[in-house]
Amino acid sequence: MLIRVRPLALVVALALGAGACSKPGDTGTSPSPTGGGGGLTYTNISASDGTGYGSSVACVPFTPCDNGTGWVQTLFRRLQQRGSATLFNPSIPGQVISQHFEDLGRRIGRTYPGNFITNQAPFTPTNTTVLTVFAGGNDANTIGQVIQAQQAGDDIRGFIDTQVRQFGDDVASLIRAVRQKAPNTKIVLLNLPNLGGAPYMARSSALERGIMQRIAVGMTDRINAQAGPNTFVVDLMCDARILEPSSFSSDGFHPSDRGYALMAELAYPAVVNSTFPAPQADCALRRVAPAY
Repeated sequence: MLIRVRPLALVVALALGAGACSKPGDTGTSPSPTGGGGGLTYTNISASDGTGYGSSVACVPFTPCDNGTGWVQTLFRRLQQRGSATLFNPSIPGQVISQHFEDLGRRIGRTYPGNFITNQAPFTPTNTTVLTVFAGGNDANTIGQVIQAQQAGDDIRGFIDTQVRQFGDDVASLIRAVRQKAPNTKIVLLNLPNLGGAPYMARSSALERGIMQRIAVGMTDRINAQAGPNTFVVDLMCDARILEPSSFSSDGFHPSDRGYALMAELAYPAVVNSTFPAPQADCALRRVAPAY
């Protein structure tokens, strides 16, 4: 049994051409906060989506990228309209959430440029007002690729469920690491869409799509479970617009300009309001592929 999961770009944003936005003197080698002083301090933790990879104006990591069309850049511009705001965005394409998923990928020869818990969370500015996290896409594909390589053992369902539980533990660890640096920050998590219905899986078999669905839905449930005091979850899983083909870039995995704009639109109320509705416990979009 094979599951066709396309490999993700690891550090492609570092080599983007004229479409990448930067300013003279930017080296792209170390993270530094950007924006004005005072007011809202916005920090984002994510992978290639944080650079807008797949959009019409993607960004080199650690550069201001004022005209970027990724969801972080779009959301930040909207926050600036409310008053003074600062952005710290240490997103690195290809990262996974934890060392566990780095080690898992190494079973099949994959390498990663680090992980969120080790390489991003410890650098959270102590004055962060709100922090967004979008995690799980690279981790889900890593699980799928291990299954594809027949390195998951005989109990595929058991393997998936074990990895999903680990992902949930890692999300909780990430939140703890952030709160150690910025105890009072509002944390806004974005859950995963159903990757079993994403365009990059369109040529896969029904079984393969069902496997990816089980992975993505399980991860979303673990993210949803983190909702609580000063921690909100934005529900990508149950918004039908997210899975529309026009919301994806040409690789069928990363969002397009429209997809990133939708992510920013959905995240904005959670970022600026003191209350936010919990994600839906169930919806039809959790079952777009045959159950596995």
